Amino acid sequence: MVFVIGEIGTNHLGDLKVAKKIIDIAKDAGCDAVKFQKKNVEKIYTKKFLDSPLDSPWGKTQREMRLHREFSLKQFEEINRYCKKKNIEWFVSCWDTESQVSMRKFKTKYNKVASAMLTHKKLLELIAKEKKYTFISTGMSTIKNIEEAIKIFKKYKCPFELMHCHSAYPMPTEEANLNMIPELRKKFKCKVGYSGHEVGATNVSIPAVMLGASSIERHITVNRTWYGHDQAASLEPQGLQRLVRDIRVLDKIQGNGKKKIWSTEIPNQKKLRQIFC
Repeated sequence: MVFVIGEIGTNHLGDLKVAKKIIDIAKDAGCDAVKFQKKNVEKIYTKKFLDSPLDSPWGKTQREMRLHREFSLKQFEEINRYCKKKNIEWFVSCWDTESQVSMRKFKTKYNKVASAMLTHKKLLELIAKEKKYTFISTGMSTIKNIEEAIKIFKKYKCPFELMHCHSAYPMPTEEANLNMIPELRKKFKCKVGYSGHEVGATNVSIPAVMLGASSIERHITVNRTWYGHDQAASLEPQGLQRLVRDIRVLDKIQGNGKKKIWSTEIPNQKKLRQIFC
C-alpha cells in the first residue's frame, strides 16, 4: 500500500489554527501522515541574506518572514497533541543538527531528509543514529550524492526509503523524469517514493505510483493563493482528496503481475470457448 504524506512544511504561516486545519484536510483525505519543517533560521542562513529586503505580511526583511513561519517547540507540542487526537502520524524534516536534536522529544515514528540537506553529512549521521525509518529526498542531487548519503544510513543500519524529487517550485512537468523511480530502485535495491512539486493533483503523482513509487509526498494547503513559495506547488483539499482516492484505487487494481483465470471469468470461459470443442 502506498504511503501518502501531506507536506505542510511552513504553509501554516506560523499559525497553529491554520496548521490544525491543514491536518484536518490531510486526515479527511486519507493521508497516512503529515510532515512539517524545522529550521534554526539564524544558523542556516547568512546574516546578509536574512537582512536583505523582502516585503511580507510580517515585516520588511527575509529574517522577519522566516522567523514568523517557524514553530517553537511549545507550538510543536500542540501539534503533537492534535495529531494524536486525530490519529494521524506526523514528523519533521530538520534543516540543522540543533533542530534535529530538539525534535527528539516527540518520539515521532519517521524522519525525513530534505533534498537541500542531502549533502549535510553531520546532519545525516545524526538522523541515521536514531535508526528511525527515514524518507530521503533526492532533488537537485547527483547519483554520487545519493550514494554517499546511503552509505551513512547503511553504516548505522538505519532503515530508509529514497524519494525521487525535483526541487523546483513548481516543477515543470516535462522535467519529472519518472523513470528514475525504477532506476533508483534497481540501483540501490530499496523502496523508492516520489516527492512532487508539480501543479496538478494526479498528472504526475499517479504515473509515479504506476511506476512503483512506494510513497507519495505532496505539499498541501488551504489556499494556493496564500503567501509563500510552496503554496503554488501545493494541493488544496479537493485536489488532495482526488489524489488519495486515485492512489487507493491503484493499490487495489495493480495486482501482483501473475497471470491467473479469475472466478468471474469462468462462466464466459465455459460459454465462449465451447465453440472450439
